[in-house]
Amino acid sequence: MQHVTAEILTIGDEILYGQILDTNAQWISAALDEAGIKTVQRTTVGDNEEDILTAFSSAESRADIVLITGGLGPTNDDLTKPCLAKYFDCSIEINPEALEEVTSFFASKGFELTDINRQQAALPLCCEKVSNPLGTAPGMWFSRAGKVFVSMPGVPFEMKNMMTDTIIPKLREEFRTPIIYHKLIRTAGIGESWLADKVKDWENALPSHIHLAYLPSLGEVKLRLTANGDDLSTLQHQVIQEVEKLHELIDEYIYGYDKDNLETVLGRILEEQKKTIALAESCTGGFLSHKLTSVPGASGYFLGSMIAYDNSIKINNLGVDAATIAQHGAVSEATVAQMAQCVRKRFNSDIGIATSGVAGPGGGTPEKPVGTVWIAYADEESTVTKKLQLWKDRDVNIRAASAIVMTMALKRLMASSKVKP
Repeated sequence: MQHVTAEILTIGDEILYGQILDTNAQWISAALDEAGIKTVQRTTVGDNEEDILTAFSSAESRADIVLITGGLGPTNDDLTKPCLAKYFDCSIEINPEALEEVTSFFASKGFELTDINRQQAALPLCCEKVSNPLGTAPGMWFSRAGKVFVSMPGVPFEMKNMMTDTIIPKLREEFRTPIIYHKLIRTAGIGESWLADKVKDWENALPSHIHLAYLPSLGEVKLRLTANGDDLSTLQHQVIQEVEKLHELIDEYIYGYDKDNLETVLGRILEEQKKTIALAESCTGGFLSHKLTSVPGASGYFLGSMIAYDNSIKINNLGVDAATIAQHGAVSEATVAQMAQCVRKRFNSDIGIATSGVAGPGGGTPEKPVGTVWIAYADEESTVTKKLQLWKDRDVNIRAASAIVMTMALKRLMASSKVKP
């Protein structure tokens, strides 16, 4: 079945200036994907008639559906409506049904309908009105030569309600959409290029209707399988078969699927194994504790943490040997190993985890440049350490170190708790 394609067009100078983050386009893309409609481009254009009309033409040339947000207010800088009227060559007049809806909306809020707000009910004669029960700007639906344009307000909750209740159902009636099924396989402990090399033969042998994408992020690489077809259960079965083949190649790196993340899977395994964990954080400054406690039910396995930032806290409160820090420094294998061991004893937990490093942007030395981080995992049997050489960005280093130390803990625990697709 041929793809039904869409372009998302966002209108407004405030988006281009960076004053507002365009979260609408991301939400619309996900909603279209769930409906079996493939987004081929997302475009942002400012409040300029010529640019808007050019964007309309370009979008129509490459997509079956053009979804537009923004520029529907009653002021002179809101150009979407007049531009659509010009593009589809029709006049704008007050729509009686839209006027009734706008009047009722203002009355329900206890406000008088002003002349400028009355113009919200003025619509191009060649469009079909899309009701907006949560706001004053109606949506507009245009059809021409098999192509559909839909204009919606930029206010997120108004747009989402309009999309969910009216536009998506109507698009499904208008177009025969295929099924698009995604499966995310989450891996950690291996870089994108190394991962690609390990799975290249498997990737090349994928059926033509199943495609692979690599989605790298701090501390992990997600593999996304996308299958297209007519029957959801068939696609799901085929994808699971491919995931099972993938396990034979990279089983040691797969830690979860779909909405899993490192902290939820780590928490799940700790809960399954009835083990507890405590943290000693230096360079991560509590971020790792935040990640673990963001998971509902974390109180069942997370006992607590100590942000042992200053050396005096490491020594006097955590219990690290002063001689160890004097000889090796705070950012060292010996110190971080003791931090993990000490926090485990201090909190009487099954597992202790520790981080110590030079997060940056200052504080580095030739021997320990910015981005040097030591991490450690300690349990009743052994202590494992690892040196990381990260970047010069403080926030990135904190996030990356937290992700990598969670991966270290998962590696130690997952041997007896393998995840299934």
